[in-house]
Amino acid sequence: MAVATVAALLAALGGALWLATRRFVGSRVQRLQGGGNPGLMHGKTVLITGANSGLGRATAAELLRLGARVIMGCRDRARAEEAASQLRRELREAGGPEPSPDVGGAGELVVKELDLASLRSVRAFCQELLQEEPRLDVLINNAGVFQCPYMKTEDGFEMQFGVNHLGHFLLTSLLLGLLKSSAPSRIVVVSSKLYKYGEINFEDLNSEQSYNKSFCYSRSKLANILFTRELARRLEGTNVTVNVLHPGIVRTNLGRHIHIPLLVKPLFNLVSWAFFKTPLEGAQTSIYLASSPEVEGVSGRYFGDCKEEELLPKAMDESVARKLWDISEVMVGILK
Repeated sequence: MAVATVAALLAALGGALWLATRRFVGSRVQRLQGGGNPGLMHGKTVLITGANSGLGRATAAELLRLGARVIMGCRDRARAEEAASQLRRELREAGGPEPSPDVGGAGELVVKELDLASLRSVRAFCQELLQEEPRLDVLINNAGVFQCPYMKTEDGFEMQFGVNHLGHFLLTSLLLGLLKSSAPSRIVVVSSKLYKYGEINFEDLNSEQSYNKSFCYSRSKLANILFTRELARRLEGTNVTVNVLHPGIVRTNLGRHIHIPLLVKPLFNLVSWAFFKTPLEGAQTSIYLASSPEVEGVSGRYFGDCKEEELLPKAMDESVARKLWDISEVMVGILK
């Protein structure tokens, strides 16, 4: 009885808070969906990592609706093809233009295999993309691993640091030439508010001395921000911008490695419904940074809910950012 009473109170409180907190985000979704120019991204090629589910899928759907040619870089090709078919059907049912099968066609969806836990896969992906694509207007580093048990990538890196930071570091580095030749172009990096709990320990970047899945996730997200700020410095004068964002707390499958006791799941589902964003709501800042004229020329900034936010000092430490960049170049094999 007590549990039922608490659940009822939480439902009431959650519902009220849900309505209140959705006002800003809801208006932003309505603005971008209802008022966004369907041709805003016409002629633009966008690469999104992890685009077959969650935030990535929602981002792909909206940019496709805005006329972009979207390349879905995904680890599981079969799941990506299935997601692409669903996106095409949804666009058709919504009365939008049919995604074009022609190269360079507006609204086209392209699926490519990309495993960020394998530097070999990243290199093969970039080699193929550079051979086939004449331009790249937007790169969205969206894919991520969240609080997984200790495991290593194909190259021996701790999985969260390897995928969330190193895989995207190499991907971005190899595509910089194409982004520069396509300028004005944009790079969008998806981080997390949880960066606040991370530290860059240069003595144990691979977590071989100790491993805490929560800390390591936060460290990888802090690395995303430091990477963005250092890259922005290096890209000054190129007309290529790079910004980083946090999507908020979103209902996606990113938390699949988190164990929730069976008895608690109903309450967790209630709380997540009340307080967590939908994937489309969570994707709004990615969509905004990828497409909005409002951020043209803006670079090296941190955004949440489609507006700039302040960073903690540790995320703005230029010396740490440069050292992390130099070490990352060695780890991914750019420098020997």
